[in-house]
Amino acid sequence: MHAMVFHGPGRRSWDEVPDPTILDPTDALVQIDSVTICGTDLHILHGDVPEVDEGRVLGHEAVGTVIEIGSSVGQVKVGDRVLMSCISACGSCRFCREGRYGQCVGGGGWLLGHTVDGTQAEIVRVPFADRSTHRIPPGVSDEQMLMLADIVPTSHEVGVLNGRVRPGDTVVVIGAGPIGLASVMTASLYSPLCIVVVDTVGSRLAAASKIGADVVVDPTSDDVVDVVSSLTGGLGADVAIEAVGVPETFEQAVTTVRPGGHIANIGVHGRPAVLHLEAIWSRDVTITTGLVDTFSTPTLIALVEGGKLDPSAVVTHHFAMSEFDLAYDVFAHAEESGALKVVVSSDR
Repeated sequence: MHAMVFHGPGRRSWDEVPDPTILDPTDALVQIDSVTICGTDLHILHGDVPEVDEGRVLGHEAVGTVIEIGSSVGQVKVGDRVLMSCISACGSCRFCREGRYGQCVGGGGWLLGHTVDGTQAEIVRVPFADRSTHRIPPGVSDEQMLMLADIVPTSHEVGVLNGRVRPGDTVVVIGAGPIGLASVMTASLYSPLCIVVVDTVGSRLAAASKIGADVVVDPTSDDVVDVVSSLTGGLGADVAIEAVGVPETFEQAVTTVRPGGHIANIGVHGRPAVLHLEAIWSRDVTITTGLVDTFSTPTLIALVEGGKLDPSAVVTHHFAMSEFDLAYDVFAHAEESGALKVVVSSDR
């Protein structure tokens, strides 16, 4: 089969590699129908995730068809069309019992495209298949389901729920990439008074307005703190969601939030960020970080199935697997291409 292989920082290629096999009785093999590229894959290629070994198949978001199952798999059967979650769960360790699947110490957590071969391939081995896949309901498209592998549950759990978005809140989302836009979608489920989106790319701000942002701000031309202050009577935002992963945007999130507010960091940080405790120690601010657990994925699937949420709105480009290199180039140069999420589909 062919797969997108990481060969060290800055190097990737669409290579012919051996087909995966069942290694554990809880495994399933899934033939990929559609897959996407994540900003985290770009972080890996930038060298920001050093635990990813050279030779690793990238990717942790896909939908496909089950073609083989291990002897202990009971909830998934051959022929099922499934979503593969970005998080694998053993289901029995302390953290899994608390619903913190991202922190699994029983062999799960973020595995695909990280510590085991991932989904940017023609076939993938899925560990803990019973607990790490979701059947695709009738009437839900591959595109909609694919966005539920990572960006929508991540924005919902690490951004909106950790940030404790409530009705009537003013929410600032810093970064209008896929995660930021998914934060707008999922924050809207909680009836905030105003969602402000901050980005420097005009096409992304336009997408944010279309998806549900009330106010968009380009920090190269407007002062973000002044805009938020004017909207909140000088108090600041109730919730600031950082969805980029660079020091400047984290520090910007801190400056926009009100006393007693919440800062929810979603971005994957490859460099240290300064926390100005000398400025905020007395302001009763809560800062949260986290890796998605995907405990909310079944709820999000139900919302999509019921027509209350349409995450396919962030899909901008489509490619065949034979065009995987081009898909990466388009996604990695989003300022020029206007790419948000790309969908790469099987050639068969």
